[in-house]
Amino acid sequence: MDDKADNMEDTKLDHASEVLEKVQTGGPVPAELRMPANLAALSDDEYKRLGRKSTLKMDCVIMPVLVIMFLLNFLDRQNLASARLAGIEEDLGISDVQYQTCVSILFVGYILLQVPSNLVLGSIKWPGVYICCGMAVWGVVSASMATVQNFGGLLAARVFLGVVEAVFFPGALYFLTLFYNRKQYALRAAILYAGSQLGNAVGSLFAIGVLKLDGQRGLVGWRWLFLIEGVLTTGLAILFALILPNSNKKILGMSSIECEWVQWNMLADQGQKNDSEEISNKQGFILAITDPKTWLLVGTLYSIYIVSALTNFFPSVVESLGYDRTTTYGLTAPPFVLAVIVMLLTGFHSDRQQERWLHIVVPLIVTAIANIISLSTLNVGARYFAILILPGSFYAAAVVTLSWVSNSISQPAPKRAAAIAFVNALCNTPNIWASYLYFGKPRYLVAFIVNLAATGLAIGFATATRIYLRRQNAKLDRGEDTGKHGPTEAQIASGYRYII
Repeated sequence: MDDKADNMEDTKLDHASEVLEKVQTGGPVPAELRMPANLAALSDDEYKRLGRKSTLKMDCVIMPVLVIMFLLNFLDRQNLASARLAGIEEDLGISDVQYQTCVSILFVGYILLQVPSNLVLGSIKWPGVYICCGMAVWGVVSASMATVQNFGGLLAARVFLGVVEAVFFPGALYFLTLFYNRKQYALRAAILYAGSQLGNAVGSLFAIGVLKLDGQRGLVGWRWLFLIEGVLTTGLAILFALILPNSNKKILGMSSIECEWVQWNMLADQGQKNDSEEISNKQGFILAITDPKTWLLVGTLYSIYIVSALTNFFPSVVESLGYDRTTTYGLTAPPFVLAVIVMLLTGFHSDRQQERWLHIVVPLIVTAIANIISLSTLNVGARYFAILILPGSFYAAAVVTLSWVSNSISQPAPKRAAAIAFVNALCNTPNIWASYLYFGKPRYLVAFIVNLAATGLAIGFATATRIYLRRQNAKLDRGEDTGKHGPTEAQIASGYRYII
């Protein structure tokens, strides 16, 4: 049965190409899938050139802004780890447990506010401005952390930071679905996620420079770190609000026919227009949390995020190798630079092959190997090699899983917005409790045992997701009803199939 489904997948025409062919040859297509006259008048070569040009222009406007936003999002969230090495615990008189609480408390607001924020984002006409406003506010909160004097002040600032940062990541993932179709999405999600890894890499190097201001104007180094990063974030947010588009009908620097191509590119892939009023936000949320696909993907990403909680303590884990502070900061950067390269290659290849499962499982096998090395030896070279390959492996798997969420729960739009936020919110909960696993240096035995088990779970859930989606595609091939959690009627009429 599975082999038969595979053959069906191999021989099936790409959906967008099939719709395009039907339109150009005068074949029957749903009324709303009629190609705009300006595009229909183009030759095949002209159409392809227009597509490449439009995509490149859109990439140049959207992706650099989102990457920088995510870089700063991660800098402002993770700078507490750098501040720890700069003596924030001693200056504020807080214990290790209190520090761990400050790390974890951010994710409470971050998790609880993601779904409400994304439901708002999916129903307003200015999603780009909304995301930029969130960025400006979290910059202000981050800068205010330079003024804290005790554990209570630091804890309160971290709570507020988590609340306002909830706007960005699930919002950015949904924002990308307004402009890129399923063949383009995984690479763009990888490019977006690269911002977080650049944040980790640049954050360590940035900290080295900023902490040299220690003592200037009466401020210790970690206070300068919070202040400079916060002010930079707020300033750029104002600029980005003028650049980031709010719909695919008008994009900075793009002509009307280029915007028409973007809209058609989305329509041909999804089989219907993106209508935020098709169902209510409440209905979208209920559909999202009752869909089996949501929970299979939650299981996959949750397990991956257990492992990725390592990044909250990355400088401390690297420090356990026995190096001084400056060397530790320097050694923290290369793993995240490598992670950016691995994520981009994985996302690009996943889009090119239109395959998700293998692009999740293979990186996770590397994650398992790295955790086994960390458990097996105290050799500095071997442990740093494991640390070097860990972020690239688990983040590559995470990026493809996130694209699987957007691809598999694509319509109606309120359901997609709710599903993206719900999955990401629930899967970030390990950041609350996993921080308490990182004790007993230099080995961190408990943490790496849990990480190894979680990696196995992630592979299992990803495999279960693949089996489920293959069965759904087989039903669609036979013309059987897939129920309320399957594609919409418009999608079925256009020949929609899940990417597995």
